[in-house]
Parts: sequence; C-alpha cells; structure tokens
Amino acid sequence: MNEWRLPYTVGKIGTPPLKSQGIKTKLVPFIAQSINWAPGSSGRWIEPFVGTGCVALNVAPPRALLADINPHVIGVLRDIQKDVLTPQSVRSSLFEMGSELARRGEEYYYEVRTRFNETGEPIDFLFLNRASFNGIIRFSRKSGFNTPFGHKPERFSTQFLSKVSNQVAWARERMMGKDWVFAVQDWRDTIASAGPKDFIYLDPPYIGRSADYFSQWSDAEATSLAHATRESPAGYALSMWLENEHRRNDHIEESWGQTVIRTATHFYHVGASESQRKPMIEALALRPGYETSDLGTFITGRSLQKRMDDAIEPLFA
Repeated sequence: MNEWRLPYTVGKIGTPPLKSQGIKTKLVPFIAQSINWAPGSSGRWIEPFVGTGCVALNVAPPRALLADINPHVIGVLRDIQKDVLTPQSVRSSLFEMGSELARRGEEYYYEVRTRFNETGEPIDFLFLNRASFNGIIRFSRKSGFNTPFGHKPERFSTQFLSKVSNQVAWARERMMGKDWVFAVQDWRDTIASAGPKDFIYLDPPYIGRSADYFSQWSDAEATSLAHATRESPAGYALSMWLENEHRRNDHIEESWGQTVIRTATHFYHVGASESQRKPMIEALALRPGYETSDLGTFITGRSLQKRMDDAIEPLFA
C-alpha cells in the first residue's frame, strides 16, 4: 500500500454538510496539487481555521489536528466523527424541521435560531446553516448566531434532504480509520503545537473581505498570524485572495513575501448571465521547499493536462 503524501490528485471533489462563503470546494485540486509534503509515520495535517472541513475531508490525511475558534463548526464535525450525527438522524431531524419551516416560515426559523443560541445543538446549527441567507456563518458577541432567514421555506425537499444526508455519509467515510483530533482553540495554540514533521494549512478569514465569522479579525491579527507561522518549524501553506478586478491584496506581499506563491483563477457569480461571472485570483503562499513544480496559474474546472498544455504565465516567478 502506497504511503499517503502530497501532491495528491483529487478525483471527485466532495462537499461537506456545512456550507459557508469562501468554502474551498473548487480550489481543492489546486491546493492538493501545489503542496509537496510527506508526513511519514507521525506528521500531522494541521488546520487552525478548519471551518467546514472541506480541504481536510478531500485530501484525507492519516493524522490531523483540525481546530477552529468557532465551537459550532467543530461540534458538527466531531458529532459526525462520533456517529452522533448520522445520515439517518440528520435526514429525520431535517425532515421534521423542514416541514415545520414550510408550515410556519420565518417565524420557525427565528425560533430555532433563538433556541440554538441558548443550547448550541449541532443539528440546529446545521438546519440554520442551510436555511439562512446564503449559508453565511455570522455571529455577534451580543446575540450569537445572527444570520437572517434565507426566505426559502420550501427548501427542505426530499431531494435536498438526500443531498445533505449523503454529504454527512461522505464526511464520515473520509474520517473513518484516521487519527483526527477536532479542537476548539485559538489559532495561536494550534500553530504552537506544530512540529517539524507537521504541515499547517491556513485558511483564515479573508483580510479586507470578512464579516464576523465568530470573532473579530483585524489587520494586526493577520500580521501576527504570518509572524507566528513563519516561526513554526512546520511546513505551511496559506490560502488568501490576491486580486480581483477592483483591487489587489497588499497583505500577501507585505507579510508573506518570503514564500513561494502559486495562483488560481476562479469565477464567482453576481448575476444570472455569463457576463456577470467575475474572476478572482486566489493565492497559495507556501514555505519554500514545500512547493511542487509551477504549472502556472490554475484555472478552476479545467484538467491538469489542459493547464500544462496552455502553459499560462504565472503572476509570480
């Protein structure tokens, strides 16, 4: 049996049960093909900002420390790992909650939101995540989870319930047989625990673009993250937006200038027509020595061979 290592060619990309803005589903192949790291018998894949778990679930390393300051995303992932949230229980609970939502509309959504902010039940969080406006995960210090209703009371159809329960099944299958630890902790503690055989994948709130995911994220915090990561003995890679049609993210060059930069271009939708698909250039900043050969700027949704044939000129040497 071949030893797991990166780069890794991801076949069919899986989608986790939780959704969020900025989820890395389309960028997973780019990330997995850009990192050069072999964990050996003890190295861990470490994520201080695991969020929905999209990257970890798709690359599926044998050992991992998956942490986040948000206890609710960790609660869902941990309950899937422990078989507390199963495909069957999720389908049954969401069917009941979805039926009530269809009958009572936004009144029921806000009732569940209030209950969740009092109890923190993972199944309530999963329901709110799928019934809220655009799946935005947003909290305030005073009121807790405060994303408004998404105004789709009929959302929890039979087809949709099957989709979410299948995502739970896929996530559980990816965790099985692996030494994964889920932790609720500050990113500083997570990075401080990393050793020379580990690899840290960073997907922090996007500087200049984030709402209140769970706690405030400032320029000073982002700068501190860069310093702490560079001081770590582990390998690392940072995901961060680099440029769009309006502006460029100077933080990359200012705080991560000694890294190897790989770029990927993908498109986001702001309307229904093709002309309203807007490009975003994403950067992956890697500790030197942990990069694969440069294939140029990765275009999401295109084959590896096609990118090699095109030989797109990279933004950075």
